[in-house]
Amino acid sequence: MPRLTRLSRSVAGHRVIITGAGSGMGRATAHLFADEGASLCLMDHNDSVLRTKDEIVAAHGHGVVESHVVDVRDTVSLRRIVDEFGARTGVIDVLVNNAGVSLPSPLGFDDEQFMDAWDRTLAINLSAYVNLVRLALPYLRRSAAGRIVNIASTEAIVATPGISAYSASKAGVTGLTRSLAVELGSTGITVNCICPGPINTGMTEGIPAEAKEKYARRRVALRRYADPEEVAHMTLSLCLPAMSFVTGASIPVDGGVTVRHT
Repeated sequence: MPRLTRLSRSVAGHRVIITGAGSGMGRATAHLFADEGASLCLMDHNDSVLRTKDEIVAAHGHGVVESHVVDVRDTVSLRRIVDEFGARTGVIDVLVNNAGVSLPSPLGFDDEQFMDAWDRTLAINLSAYVNLVRLALPYLRRSAAGRIVNIASTEAIVATPGISAYSASKAGVTGLTRSLAVELGSTGITVNCICPGPINTGMTEGIPAEAKEKYARRRVALRRYADPEEVAHMTLSLCLPAMSFVTGASIPVDGGVTVRHT
């Protein structure tokens, strides 16, 4: 029987860049796209990204993934990596801006401490995102289904004291997403944003288990922290060719944190 629908739900063969791919949500996203048949260019600031590559090669063989140890603030290195990947593949179909840091930035810090945390956080969590979009854009324009997904946080919607730089950067990501969605709308490239809530990643591994359980009972409608793969599936969904009329959205993947009142 022939299919009754026209739009594809496959990313097989798509060429994908993922930052922060060495651990947590970035690693889970890389695994998921690899499982679905995509070709990957992975980046992270340390050699954990090499282990992610090795895991994917063990499952899917060579030729589907490359990895780079790079600081996303290093625009010169980013340009080289993006241009080499784009030249080799001809097209970039998906860019996932996932790399991020969360540094303490209470107002009580002295000037040097505060500005160091502020500048570093904004550079990694926001400026690097728009830099990568600009570098990848010539190749994204060649795609029949260009997709950009920016990873923000529920800290863009609600707030925790003492991390003003992180909250500001993630709110900036949601604003950047809306602006780019409008600017790139005529090209057919969609730009969306995910706002993860409490996830079991490197950022949260230092929180004691009892504190996590207490927080989940008090604040999370689903009463638990998420696995990184649960966020990765939303990322993949936004990158499907079939998701061609969703752009400028900021989607919480938070177990109900942002809707729970009591």
